[in-house]
Amino acid sequence: MKVILIQDVKALGKKGDIVEISDGYAKNYILPKKLGREATAKNLNDLKLKNQNEEKLAREAYENALAFAQDIKEKVCEVRIKTGEGGRTFGSVSSKEIAAAFKEQFGVEIDKKKLQIGEPIRSLGFHKIPYKAHSKVTAEITVHVGEEE
Repeated sequence: MKVILIQDVKALGKKGDIVEISDGYAKNYILPKKLGREATAKNLNDLKLKNQNEEKLAREAYENALAFAQDIKEKVCEVRIKTGEGGRTFGSVSSKEIAAAFKEQFGVEIDKKKLQIGEPIRSLGFHKIPYKAHSKVTAEITVHVGEEE
């Protein structure tokens, strides 16, 4: 019997897979526990439409991430930090401060968790910070750290 899996089943397949299994296993285990559906023409068509919709949504998310990355790439964010004698800074600039400054200056919300700051920003000047907008899209954000008056 052919079955479309609704959930991942160990040693059988992943969600959305079409598998050939024995009638007894299907009728006594897979179908009653709602782990799968019988592979009828209607169910196969529903699966095909669902997969097409998911692909379309994934493509739109990727295109939106590309446009967003291009938009934020051109902007320079200003962040102020306290400094002492000789331009020595007190503390460092965090991803939370960068996200708040972006929202305040440009009205664009960025997720602080997607900022990939390798080491703390403790110096004045311009810094390039990678921003993971999508699993396949990484943008460079320019942050200018200046002295607080």
